[in-house]
Amino acid sequence: MPEKGEDALKAAVKNIIHPVFLMDIDGQIGVGNDGKVTIGEKIPPESQSYPLAAYAPPLHPENFGDPLFKRTHNLRYAYVAGAMANGITSVEMVEQMGRAGMIGFFGAGGLSPERVEDAIDRLQERMDNLPFGFNLINSPHAPELEQAVVDLYLRKGVKLVSAAAYMRLTLPLVYFRVKGIHRDAGGNIIVPNKVIAKVSRVEVAQKFFSPPPKKILAQLVEKKMLTSEEAQLAESIPMAEDLTAEADSGGHTDNRPAFALLPTMIALRNEMAQKYNYKEPLRVGLGGGIATPESAAAAFAMGAAYILTGSVNQACIESGTSGAVRRMLSKAGQADVTMAPSADMFQMGVKVQVLKRGTMYSVRAGKLYELYTKYDSLEDIPEKDKDILKNKFFHSPFEAVWEKTADFFAIRDPKQITRAEKDPKHKMALVFRSYLGQSSRWAISGDPERLIDSQIWCGPAIGAFNEWVKGSFLEKPENRKVTTVAMNLLFGASVSTRANWLRAQGIALSSEAGIFSPMELSKISKILDAC
Repeated sequence: MPEKGEDALKAAVKNIIHPVFLMDIDGQIGVGNDGKVTIGEKIPPESQSYPLAAYAPPLHPENFGDPLFKRTHNLRYAYVAGAMANGITSVEMVEQMGRAGMIGFFGAGGLSPERVEDAIDRLQERMDNLPFGFNLINSPHAPELEQAVVDLYLRKGVKLVSAAAYMRLTLPLVYFRVKGIHRDAGGNIIVPNKVIAKVSRVEVAQKFFSPPPKKILAQLVEKKMLTSEEAQLAESIPMAEDLTAEADSGGHTDNRPAFALLPTMIALRNEMAQKYNYKEPLRVGLGGGIATPESAAAAFAMGAAYILTGSVNQACIESGTSGAVRRMLSKAGQADVTMAPSADMFQMGVKVQVLKRGTMYSVRAGKLYELYTKYDSLEDIPEKDKDILKNKFFHSPFEAVWEKTADFFAIRDPKQITRAEKDPKHKMALVFRSYLGQSSRWAISGDPERLIDSQIWCGPAIGAFNEWVKGSFLEKPENRKVTTVAMNLLFGASVSTRANWLRAQGIALSSEAGIFSPMELSKISKILDAC
């Protein structure tokens, strides 16, 4: 016999590997557990039967997303751990994602080529054929560094990168995408290297969904970095077949609303696919703000090929940041974030989204940018402000700060020192950037004397996540494992989606019927493995 009552209904919705059959029993909803559904036939009057009120099929988390995206990247789940710079998306995090049938991108941005190479060696040794990728971040003030990272990736056989912070396509990025392109014995174009772009502007997305620019291809041929045949074949492929629409998020962001951004990017995808008639389909995923089962379900419902998370991963134990930062993140609310000047694009006025609660970084970084725009040199700054900078910001006189800054750029980009010696304003910018650059490393190291100055990249998603897990085992930062968080989001998205399917058929579910509370990973695995 069907079961009646709210508890039976909630249990049926949450049992995501079994279908839900709801029946009208004298005006009440009952949950069917066995029997058969008859459509279009007359039911014998003597049979014990009830009108079918609604039906929801099973929804395994692996069924979310674009099947081709998952096949292309050897994934079970359409779930991506985005690359957080300075190794915050760590080797350990990337490894755990790959072993769980998802994919993570090592946060190579801000690291030296030596550190990146070490990460490549470790992952290639551990991962075998499991999926993983590396970040490639735009370096407008250090194109040589960007090229060095690309050369490293090609030399070490890294085949997949997440391209971030690009406002225009660069020579190193195009070189990575195109190098090694060829035809197989059947005449098919084979592209060894793949790019997943992360963008929030339509005009930038258009560049990634277009073939590589002919001007850059010609430069690469002229420099003998590509053959003429490679350049010619490149005109038939997009710069990226996969693109993440980056909504309001941590780090570099335009604070775009996801509900407006994703449909716009999907419309552009359709337009560009029709324009160029590519052999392989173009795909659009969504990142930014995904931190609850409902937001994950909404992304897939709007047509996202995959979802990408960031802020919630930084609070996980595998992240390459300090325990102090993870504890700060676990207490953050949605309003505890703000925009502040970035280190890598300081002179351009570019901002990043950071944690506001528990740190003075946003205030102090804003002060540095204010002084930079107002004065032409360190010497022009009023004595009162100089004293504040020396004592509270740098903890050193300007001379000592410049000496360390010069040592840094002597290795990274010597041209900056030459320019600074001729341009006092540029020297001031480099000194100020030294504070901004070190602030993220103070967060990673957990230096107690510098925690107040920590730059912690995160978006409002962290507040939504903390609210969702309140009172559960995931409230404590020491229990947050990246795959546990991921599977809870995906499992919960299945519950939320099935509840909405039933509502769409006229079933008045209670507000609690589609709510999923965090569950231990072992329990989730047991349920899914029974499928």
